[in-house]
Amino acid sequence: MRHLIAALALATASVAAPASAQDAEGLWVASWTASPHAPLMTEGPFAAASYENVTISQVLRLSEGGSALRVRFTNRYGSGPLAIGRARVFQIDDAGAEVPGTSRMLTFGGETGAVIPRGSPFASDTVALDLPNLARIRVEFHLPRPTGPCTCHLTGQDVLAVSTPGDHVGEAWEPAATAGFRAFIQTVEVLSDDALGTVVTFGDSITDGVGSTPGTNRRWPDVLAERLQDAGLEYAVANAGISGNRVLSPGMGESALARLDEDVLALPNVTHMIVFVGVNDIGNRFGASAPRAGFPALDQPQFEVGEMIAGYRQLIVRAHEKGIRVIGSPIGPYMGAGYWSEEGEAARAAINDWILNSGEFDATVRLDTAFADPADPRKMRDGYHMGDFLHGSDAGLRAVGESIDLSLFAPPA
Repeated sequence: MRHLIAALALATASVAAPASAQDAEGLWVASWTASPHAPLMTEGPFAAASYENVTISQVLRLSEGGSALRVRFTNRYGSGPLAIGRARVFQIDDAGAEVPGTSRMLTFGGETGAVIPRGSPFASDTVALDLPNLARIRVEFHLPRPTGPCTCHLTGQDVLAVSTPGDHVGEAWEPAATAGFRAFIQTVEVLSDDALGTVVTFGDSITDGVGSTPGTNRRWPDVLAERLQDAGLEYAVANAGISGNRVLSPGMGESALARLDEDVLALPNVTHMIVFVGVNDIGNRFGASAPRAGFPALDQPQFEVGEMIAGYRQLIVRAHEKGIRVIGSPIGPYMGAGYWSEEGEAARAAINDWILNSGEFDATVRLDTAFADPADPRKMRDGYHMGDFLHGSDAGLRAVGESIDLSLFAPPA
């Protein structure tokens, strides 16, 4: 009961209390995030994992460093309360080894564990830990009770390790199993004395990094984070992409419209949002391909281009209410992908014309042309996709990350 009371109080504070504009010791920013989504299937490649009395660890790379951090856990789609036992965080070196002196136990309202109510986010207490920009860290925690289907992020592109039964936090242990998704961790917030704010990249699998080499941080938001740091622009970059995401319709994650508040607006000190989403809407709406075996069936309502534009307008207006500068990119080329069609291409052209020429975004970037084949901009350049004419390769994602004009993030004079 004591844990539950602490969990309810902290969960409420996590949602209701806005981050201060400028903390006395610096600025809180979302140095890393992975947007959660509901369990998709009970079996097959998208089956939701469940855990009981195991320790799990996850490797992630921060964007902005700082002097302190807190970890935001999530039970957004849980079927019941989620028990978190002992937990700790520590920096790792390039070889994946723990950096001596960086281990910190996480607490929750002073307690060593917590019970997160169903549907809630939950932030750990702040721990003092000096971390450089682009630091790699590992978060490990014990799950003492059955979790039910995981509130996860499907395409983590890095290692999640699962122990043999028991609480092994702080021990050296070999994984009994590994996976490539994110489990129960949503955000790492960092206190930085020179941060300018949080840049959120809001999109689908192309932003999520599908096609990039796992464990190497080669998603285009990773490239952007590196470029910003190299330029002395101290922004955190929070990757809020979800594979399969759509503007108007749920399925692989809630729609962009439905998840904006929790996945973007609830992050601390967001100054910019880059919107690169829409290909799954038009591909599924106008494409002729049949559902693939083993993939979740998606509800696909009929819509017209005007409804897509209205959706983008909603994202812009709601972000502007929070003072966020919204940068839009045209939908990328996808000719050759399984759901491409002439009708979908016509819709893409009409939507892209509005994105570029309406003046409703604060600025635009051309992530679409960074991917495109100069000889036929309806399709991706050879070598820039993973073989499916839809998802970027390492080279393609780097080209996209390098195409963004950093002057868009120049701080006010």
